[in-house]
Amino acid sequence: MASRLAGCVAVVDLGARPRTLQPVTTLHEPSPGRAARQRLSLTAEGTSAATFGTTDWGLVFGSSAIWGASFLFIAEGLETLAPGLVTVLRIAFGWLVLTTVRRARTTRVDRDDWPRLVVVSIVWFAIPMTIFPIAEQWISSSITGMLNGALPIFSTGLAALLLHRLPGRYQLAGIAVGFAGIVLISLPSWQGGARTALGAVLVLVAMMSYAFAGNLMVPLQHRYGALAVIWRAQLVGMVLTAPYGIVGVTESTLAWRPVGAVFLLGTLGTGVAFVLAGTLFGRVGASRGSIIAYLIPVVALALGVVLRDEHVEAIAVAGLGLAIVGAWLTSRAGR
Repeated sequence: MASRLAGCVAVVDLGARPRTLQPVTTLHEPSPGRAARQRLSLTAEGTSAATFGTTDWGLVFGSSAIWGASFLFIAEGLETLAPGLVTVLRIAFGWLVLTTVRRARTTRVDRDDWPRLVVVSIVWFAIPMTIFPIAEQWISSSITGMLNGALPIFSTGLAALLLHRLPGRYQLAGIAVGFAGIVLISLPSWQGGARTALGAVLVLVAMMSYAFAGNLMVPLQHRYGALAVIWRAQLVGMVLTAPYGIVGVTESTLAWRPVGAVFLLGTLGTGVAFVLAGTLFGRVGASRGSIIAYLIPVVALALGVVLRDEHVEAIAVAGLGLAIVGAWLTSRAGR
């Protein structure tokens, strides 16, 4: 199963990888002595500003469907596994499935780009994947998934800052509509007590972390392809989260269902989906690529209600509708 998944990922990454490195835009031209220190503050546009095509929507729906199910897998894993163990196992399983793809291992990454890659590993893997299992101890998988709709707001705002340019009018409208949706989704969490509110805040922190990662990822994807970058970032993330995972071993009980859920979480959610998303970011940019997060709630909501009998307030469902409209607006042609 893992080899088949890896083969599909390799084909997607190979087909979507740009042939030339796109120029990276900065707020100002740094002096030679400051260039290396400012390297991590750079981002880039996608290779296309056109309305999403078939390939783009395929990457959106593929990654959003997998990530929407990921919050269900986390909830299942937490039945007997400590949050730290869920975190390190999902990264390990994701790294292992990508290890079976030769391109991931053999593509050479320039030494000067490793600082950026390490930061990507921290903000795309170590931080958010540590946060999600903790947050899901206090809020449902449905609400966790629905709060992922905040990602495009943070991602587009950060991209505008780094590129020193406002998004297009459709993207601004999408952000506004999507933000209104996120407010409605999160309202029940603020009314559910301190821990419930803390869980919601942690998820939003994870979304901010993802926003940084998406912008930092784009130039690396242009140069090396998503596979090589994500495989290395996962390795670093696995090392960083290992101590937390080891502590969690003593607090965990191994059982087939939770371990199986974390296996799927890792191979699909941390392996395949990240390559799909990384490829999409390279094609359309971090701002428009982040509409993945507007569609994740649809899957998370359906699975949480049907499979875990989770209750979701009507106002949150209304917010979900606004988030989907925001996703459509954000996907329009860029400028």
